[in-house]
Formats: sequence, structure tokens, C-alpha cells
Amino acid sequence: MATSIPLPLQTLSDEDVASRVLAGETSLYELLMRRYNQRLYRVAYSILRDAAEAEDVMQDAYVRAYEHLSQFAGRARFSTWLTRIAVHEGLARLEKRKRLDSFDDVGEPQEYAESNAPSPEEEVSQMETRALIEQVILSLPEAYRIVVTLREVEQMSTADTAAALGLSEENVKVRLHRARNLMREELYAKLGASAPQAFPFMGERCDSMVSRVLARISGAR
Repeated sequence: MATSIPLPLQTLSDEDVASRVLAGETSLYELLMRRYNQRLYRVAYSILRDAAEAEDVMQDAYVRAYEHLSQFAGRARFSTWLTRIAVHEGLARLEKRKRLDSFDDVGEPQEYAESNAPSPEEEVSQMETRALIEQVILSLPEAYRIVVTLREVEQMSTADTAAALGLSEENVKVRLHRARNLMREELYAKLGASAPQAFPFMGERCDSMVSRVLARISGAR
């Protein structure tokens, strides 16, 4: 479903949207979800390596952010604050899974055929490249995997990544450097050019997430 929110409202800053949601315009929360569905999915999936669990984490993170919206102090960007909530939700679920599964294998990385390829001729090549990138990232140790996802895939700054993960900027740089050393040189060359296409969360999946979160929020009021 396409958003029915008028175009002028879609240009509001995150902070302005948050203020208006707190003032009672709950429907505007959709704007924040549509802006950050892709990021939160990538973060959650990089932690859990499971699509269904990643979507569960997204829902929980959005609901938690909504419930604590009044606590957003503005010391960091809203996007960083929201990302940190998603990271915490993802890590909590991962820890719970580890306790329940006793470190069982989590399975093979999933691939998605959804693509924004510029031409049909390039579609197959881009899908193969994206799948390869995802497999390389998901093969990294957890601490490095999250940093690579935020810095290289989501293209967040070092400062925002550090704030989202509760690390120092130097620690982020060290982890990213070590992650790069763990990946083959030719694969990392592909990662630099194609990373923004990895772990897509668009179209019907984005619409479905918005609908589910709005339904939970409405039921909680």
C-alpha cells in the first residue's frame, strides 16, 4: 500500500514527526517506519541471520520506540536512537535463542529475488553479486557483522555507528578494519560498490510491516 500521508508532511524532519506523533498525530508514525524499514531490517538480519526473526525484531523495536518516544532527548539523531533500539532488540533475541538452542546452527543465509536492477540484462548478475555479498557479511563473527552492516551496507557514519552500538569510534574503526581483513580482497571490492543493494526490504514487505506496527500501536492506546 502506498502511503496516504500528504506530500508536504512527508518532508518533515524525523524530530518534527516525532513531536507531532507525541502531540496525538499517531498516523504520522508511518513516515518514520517507511524511512527506516530498510535500515532496521538490515540491522536485525545481520544479527539474527533469519528473515522472520528480523521482522519480529523490527516490530518490537518500532513499538518500543513508540512507547518511549517521549524519552527521545535529541542528543543524537532520531535515526541513531531508533537504530540503537533495534540493535538492543536483536541482540536480546539472539541471546535468548542461544540459551534455547545451545548454539545450534542458524541455517544458510536467505536470498531475495527483489531487485532494483536498472536493466533486465544486469538483473541476474546483480542478484548473484548481492547474494555473494550477503553470504560474505553473514559469515563474519557477530561483532564485526553488525559494524559492517551499519558502516558499509547502511552507510552510516563512524560516529553514528558508534552511538548506535554503544562503542567508541576507535573501536568501530578497529572492528571494521578486522572485518575487512577477514574477507577476501576481491569480494570486498564488490562489497564497496554493491553494498547498498544488499538485504532489501521494500514493496509489499515494507507495507506489511507498517500495517502490523500501526495495528499494534492502535491496540495499545
